Amino acid sequence: MQTRWFAFLLLAGTLAGQPEDLARIRGWRKVGAFSSYDRSGGNDDGFSGKYSYLRKEGDALVIAELNEGPGVLTRIWTPTPTQDPVEFYIDGEAAPRLKVNFIDLFSGKQAPFLKPDAGSGAGGYFSYVPIRFEKSIKVLYRGPKLQFYQINYALGTDTPRLSKHPVQRTSSQHRLMQGRAAAVFTAKTGGRIAGLKLSPAAAFSGPGRDIVLRAYWDGDPKPAIDAPVSDLLGYSFGEPAAEALLFGVKDGVGYLRMPMPYAKSARIELLSERASPVDVTVEVEHAKEARLPDEGRLYALWRREPKTVQGQPFVFADLQGQGQIAGVSLQAQGFQPGNTGFFEGDDQATIDGELVIHGTGSEDFFNGGWYDIPGRWYSRVLFPLSGCLEYKKHLARTGAYRIFLNDVMPYRKSMKLTIEHGPVKNNVPTDYTGVTYLYSMEPPARPDALPPVAERRVTAPERMTYELGWNTPLAASSLNNATLKKETIAIGKENVRVLSFATEGVDRFGPHFLAFHVDVPEAGRYGVSVEGVAGPGLGSITAAVNDQPEGAVVSFAGDMKRRSGERELTVLELREGLNAVYFHVTGKVELQRLHLHRRR
Repeated sequence: MQTRWFAFLLLAGTLAGQPEDLARIRGWRKVGAFSSYDRSGGNDDGFSGKYSYLRKEGDALVIAELNEGPGVLTRIWTPTPTQDPVEFYIDGEAAPRLKVNFIDLFSGKQAPFLKPDAGSGAGGYFSYVPIRFEKSIKVLYRGPKLQFYQINYALGTDTPRLSKHPVQRTSSQHRLMQGRAAAVFTAKTGGRIAGLKLSPAAAFSGPGRDIVLRAYWDGDPKPAIDAPVSDLLGYSFGEPAAEALLFGVKDGVGYLRMPMPYAKSARIELLSERASPVDVTVEVEHAKEARLPDEGRLYALWRREPKTVQGQPFVFADLQGQGQIAGVSLQAQGFQPGNTGFFEGDDQATIDGELVIHGTGSEDFFNGGWYDIPGRWYSRVLFPLSGCLEYKKHLARTGAYRIFLNDVMPYRKSMKLTIEHGPVKNNVPTDYTGVTYLYSMEPPARPDALPPVAERRVTAPERMTYELGWNTPLAASSLNNATLKKETIAIGKENVRVLSFATEGVDRFGPHFLAFHVDVPEAGRYGVSVEGVAGPGLGSITAAVNDQPEGAVVSFAGDMKRRSGERELTVLELREGLNAVYFHVTGKVELQRLHLHRRR
C-alpha cells in the first residue's frame, strides 16, 4: 500500500505529500479550516445543519470560500456524504472547474479522487487530494441540507523537495537491564535517520509503559524524544495497534519512519524500568546528508492527564518558536463504564495567536465518525494517515492517531493544539494520554523528565458496563419458543432502551438462555450483576456455568413498572480477553445493563 501511496502523491503533485520532506518547515503563510462546529458552544456540530454553511447562494450552500490565493484545499472530511453535487469555482470562473457528487469525493470511483488519497472507514469519509487555486476558490453544495463537514486549507506557496537520500542500515542486539540506558545509535557528524525498527514488538507490550526511547540531537542535553516506546509507536493501552505510514507495528516489528535530520550529532537510547531483562533488536536506517537550514528537528512530546481538568481541554502541545505539527495519537479512558461521552469534544488549533481550526468531534478529528455504532467507529480500523486504535465502550476506552502530511500545520511564532473532553465545557473527566510529533527549528519547552513509571502505567478499570439495550454483545440465545428484540419502553415519563427476551415453555436445547461476549482486560474474579426493569408479568434470570445454575436467582416481578436497580447474580473466574457469560431466563425479562466488577 505504501508504494501506491507514494506514487499517487507524486502523480497528484501534492504540495507537501512526501514523507521524506516532512522535516522541512512549510512556507505557507496560513493554514486553517472550515467546519460545521456549533458557534454557540453547544454540541450541534452538524446534526441540524444550522452551522454547515457560510451563506446561501440561491439553492446552494457555500461551504468554503477563500479570496487570498494562491492556496490549496488539503483535506475534506464528512461522516454524512450524500448524492448531492459539490461544485468548485476556482479563480473567479463563472462555471465550476470541478463538479462531483459529494459521495464521489470519497468513493474512489472518480478521478482525481482515487484511493488511497480518498476513502472511507471508521464511520468517516476523507479526501487528501489537493485542490489548488491561484486567486480564489468557492465551494458550493447543492443539496437541501448538509450536516457534518471539515475542509482544511493552506494559503501561500510552497515548493516540495523531492530528493531521496541513500540510506545505510545498522542493526544491533541489546539486553535491556532495569535502570541502564542502552545506546542503540550514535553519530558525531551531521546526518539524518530515515527510520527505526524495533523487534520483537511484543517486548514493548503490556500496561507498564516502562521501556522508554530517548533521542538527543545536536548536543542538546534534554531529549527531543522522551516517550514510552509503546505509545511512540501507536500502541493502544499497551497492545500493538497502529499500522500507519510513519509509525506502528507490522509483522511483529515496531517502526518509526519520520525523518530525523541533525546538524552535528545524534544519540538514541532505550531505557528499561522492568525488573526482568528484555532482549531487543534495533535497526536504524540513516543517511549522511546533514540537516538543512529550512528543516526542523523531530520532537515527540508525551503527555498524560490522569484526570482531565473540568472546564479545560486536554493540551497536545503548547509551543513557542517556529515549526510544524506532523502527527498526534491519543488514548482516552473514561471513568464511567459504558459511557464514552468524552469523545464528543472538539479539537482546536490556535496558530500564531489566531484560532484557525475548530473541529466537530473527537473521532472526526481522526477522520472517523459515529463512535458507538457497529461498523463505524466501533473497532480497530487503520489507514496510512489516521485510524481508530480501538473502541471498547464497556471499558469507556478508545484511541486514535492522525498523521499530518499535506495538511501539516506550520507555525511561525506559536502553536497550541487541544482537544475537548465532553460535549460542552469539557465536563467529562477522563484519563488522556497523548503523543505529539512535531518539527521545530529550536528546542521547544518540555518537561525535564517523564513522570515516574507508576504514574505512566495503563490503569485497568475495576468495573465494566455493557449497555444491553443499545450495542448488545450478544453471543447466542435460545430462540425456540422465545423472542428477542431491542426496544424502547416508557417508565413513567422516561424512555428506556432495553433488551427484551420473552420465553415460553421449554427450549429444545434445555433451559432458555442468553449469552454475552465480555472482553476482560485482566484475568481474575469478577462480580456479575444486571440492571433491568421490574414490573407485572416479568420473570427471572440466573447465571449459569457449564449449563448449571450459579449463584442467585434474580426476579424482576413487581406490582408496578420501575427500574430494578443493580442486582448481583454471582462471582465468576474470567480469563483475560473474551469470555462467554451465560444466563438462564424464565419468562420475560427487560434488561438494560450487564456489570462486571473486579474482586480483589
